[in-house]
Amino acid sequence: MPSIEDHERGIAPKQKKRGLNLTEGRQRQQPDEKPQNDREDFSDEIVLRTENLTAYYGKFKAIEGVTMAIPKNQITALIGPSGCGKSTIIRCFNRLNDLIEGFHIDGKVYYYGQDLYDKSIDPVAVRRRIGMVFQKPNPFPKSIYDNIAYGARVIGIKQDMDELVETSLRRAALWDEVKDKLKTNGVALSGGQQQRLCIARAISVNPDVVLMDEPCASLDPISTLKVEDLMRELKKEYSIVIVTHNMQQATRIADVTAFFNARETDQGGKQGYLVEFGATEKIFNEPTKKATKQYVTGQFG
Repeated sequence: MPSIEDHERGIAPKQKKRGLNLTEGRQRQQPDEKPQNDREDFSDEIVLRTENLTAYYGKFKAIEGVTMAIPKNQITALIGPSGCGKSTIIRCFNRLNDLIEGFHIDGKVYYYGQDLYDKSIDPVAVRRRIGMVFQKPNPFPKSIYDNIAYGARVIGIKQDMDELVETSLRRAALWDEVKDKLKTNGVALSGGQQQRLCIARAISVNPDVVLMDEPCASLDPISTLKVEDLMRELKKEYSIVIVTHNMQQATRIADVTAFFNARETDQGGKQGYLVEFGATEKIFNEPTKKATKQYVTGQFG
C-alpha cells in the first residue's frame, strides 16, 4: 500500500489505495485494512459508512439516526424534499460542518473503517481525501491554470504542475475547450465550464471520494448532461456522492439512492431522517416504503 508520502508526491489516482492515514503528526493510527461492509448486496467494498448518525446545530437536531453505507466506485444519490438534511449529511462525510459554530454529532462516520470524528483525525486531511463540489460554481478569481495548481501547491504535491493541470482538466472533460487559454481567469468561463473547472480542481489533489451538492442546479440542460457524463466517467476512479432534487438525474446516473424525509419538530424546524436506501432501480420502481413511492412519483416534495 502506498504511504502518505506517496500521496503527497502526487501519486496517480489509479495507484491510490484506500484508507490512507488521516491523523496529525508522526503518531498516525493505521486504518482498518478492510472496510466494515454490511451491504454486500451493493458492493464488496464500502468507502463511507454511518452508524446511527445524529447531527445538531447547537441544540437543534437536524438529522436523526442515519445508518447507511456508501459503495466504492459507484454514484450514490441523496434525494428528498427541502429541509430533510441531505446537505448536512454530505458535509458530515468530510467534516465541513465543523466550520459551523455549535455543530456536533452523535453516532459514527467511518472512512474504510476509520472513525472520521476520532480526536486524532485531522479534518484538513479528511478534506484532501474526500473532496467537495458545491451547488454554485465557485472558481477562484485566478487563471484556469492556477485554479488547478493552487491546491496541489498548498499541500506540497511535487508532481510536474503542467502535467497535473492537463491531466485534471482532461479528467474533467474540459481540456480541449480551454487548453489554449489557460491564463484566462476562471470566472470568465461559462457556468457549465466553471463547474467542470471546480470538478477538475477537486480531483487535482487526488481524492478518493468526490461529494457533489446539487452540482447541476444552476446549469442549463446541455451543461447538465456534460456533468452527468463526466460523473459516469469519474466513478471508474472515484466514489461519488451527489445531492440532487432532480429525480430524472438520479435515475440516469445513480447506482444507489438514499431517500430522506423530514418531520416537523416542536421547535418549529424540520428534522431529517433516512427512509429508504437501496439500488436506484429498486428505489424508483419497487420501493418498500409508502413515503418513498409518494416522493418518487411526485405526490409531494
